[in-house]
Amino acid sequence: MLAEAYAGPTTLNLRAELALRSPVSATVKHGDKLAIIEYRHRLVKVRTEQGREGWTDLRQLLTPEQMAQLHAMAENAAHSPSQGSATVFESLNLHTAPNRTSPSFAQIPENGRADVIGHKLMPRFQPAEVAMAEPAKPAPRRRRRSQSSQNRIGPPPRSLAPALPANWLALSVPKAPEPPPAPVAPPAPVPMDDWSLVRTPDGKVGWVLTRPLSMAIPDEVAQYAEGHRITSYFALGQVNDDGTVKNNWLWTTIIKGDQPYDFDSFRVFVWSLRHHRYETAYIERNIVGHFPSIVNTRTDPPSFSVIVEGVDGKWYRKTYLFDGFRIRMASREPYEQTAQMEIAKSSAGVPIANSTVAKRSWYARFRDRIHRFLR
Repeated sequence: MLAEAYAGPTTLNLRAELALRSPVSATVKHGDKLAIIEYRHRLVKVRTEQGREGWTDLRQLLTPEQMAQLHAMAENAAHSPSQGSATVFESLNLHTAPNRTSPSFAQIPENGRADVIGHKLMPRFQPAEVAMAEPAKPAPRRRRRSQSSQNRIGPPPRSLAPALPANWLALSVPKAPEPPPAPVAPPAPVPMDDWSLVRTPDGKVGWVLTRPLSMAIPDEVAQYAEGHRITSYFALGQVNDDGTVKNNWLWTTIIKGDQPYDFDSFRVFVWSLRHHRYETAYIERNIVGHFPSIVNTRTDPPSFSVIVEGVDGKWYRKTYLFDGFRIRMASREPYEQTAQMEIAKSSAGVPIANSTVAKRSWYARFRDRIHRFLR
């Protein structure tokens, strides 16, 4: 055995010979352990745990390190808060990495749903990730012939230096400066792809192209998107309007896709009991926002938080309190991208704004009571 690998796609056919149309000798599933026993450039011969042998493309295999990373990604994503449920109208492949050439190990069926938990912008054409490279062969060593001192031939005599040219004085005159080089045209922009990290109902986690995803927010709210793409949405509690139950909503949108950030505005919709329709309670535009956004309806009042970039380029988590029909910011704290404990605690239902609510001044509490009385 030269190396150890795992099957990457959902099903992988092993061929009896190197030819693509040769008969199938065995079929393995995603995650099956394989032993590499022979290399032929990009094709490898593998042996299954049952002893069946066959040829396959090296790019369809995963190293033990890549398989461990895939399991770690699924474990971490299981504790990450969902940014909303998305629907696909055609079957969509789940990839092990945000790369078109990476193995596809599962599929979201037509009209199926998946939770969006992350986003990434990657170049469309990436070098193919090869699971393991063929071991380099040592270069053959050349044997040097031994020569005795009697048979050695000395170096040739040194030749005479060339004479100066007749016009050596004219050649010594400095030349006119050369014109500056023409400006180099900027390189063509690299085409990019939007990828989303999704979690299926059966717990599988993988990368899919963002374009086929459609966020499953109700149409009576989605109609206010004004051509912007909805990137996440959350329910902020319910309102009973004469027996009809309506949700209040928070969503994030982006004007133009293929951006390294996740949203450029967020908006809160509330159901108006007077007009019997959705109205905007709060909106922020022209921001640079990042996932994950978190909603906590277990606090009183409910709260939500978003991650935005400040004018100094640093990330901040801004927490807002949703009190009836009023939205007010409760805190603004620096955010580190590696702070996963905050995500895990908030997704488990731990209040994220308890400390902020407890430190409110008596004047703020008195003002809120007056507002509730006058409402």
